[in-house]
Amino acid sequence: MQLVVGKIGRAHGIRGDVSVEVRTDEPELRLGPGAVLLTDPASVGPLTIESGKVHSGRLLLRFAGVKDRNAAEALRGTMLIAEVDPEERPDDPEEYYDHQLIGLDVVMLDGTLVGELTEVVHLPYQDLLTVTKPDGTEVLVPFVSRIVPTIDLENQRAVIDPPPGLIDPADAEVVRADAADAADPEVAGETEADGASTGYAPDEAAGGARA
Repeated sequence: MQLVVGKIGRAHGIRGDVSVEVRTDEPELRLGPGAVLLTDPASVGPLTIESGKVHSGRLLLRFAGVKDRNAAEALRGTMLIAEVDPEERPDDPEEYYDHQLIGLDVVMLDGTLVGELTEVVHLPYQDLLTVTKPDGTEVLVPFVSRIVPTIDLENQRAVIDPPPGLIDPADAEVVRADAADAADPEVAGETEADGASTGYAPDEAAGGARA
């Protein structure tokens, strides 16, 4: 099983170091000295990590055979890929590899099928699960415990508890603008000064926004 564990960025210095965008929760294991990584494009690899360090919050790596800035800059944009045993599991039981998640059935708390988990999107601030619904449309689900309380690998399913509107926009709860204005003390004061009624009650069916 192959996992993308990093992406090479800009060259750093003149001795062949490169900055690396880390895409693994186990950089000390996947990106440590001695690790041999496949690449995309394949023509520039495999690459063997010679040394690594953290500088100003960025991971810097040096690869065997890459001796100067020009050679390092030529690697820019290269994806770093690790070979992983499909049976391997992260040390933290609350963490999962992408290949463990892709293909899971995604269901609501009551068991209603939402779709299939087809991709894990890694963003700087959080991970997102791409769920492909039976009609072929896709929805992105934040991979946080409040929304995805259960990953059941034994039964090959992910249980979600999404806020209204995440899966079906028609279910979104909204706040009417006039109701919001009535709740604003300054607006309410202006209304009263104008002689209008301040006893306006918002439409109960409109509901309220959720954080």
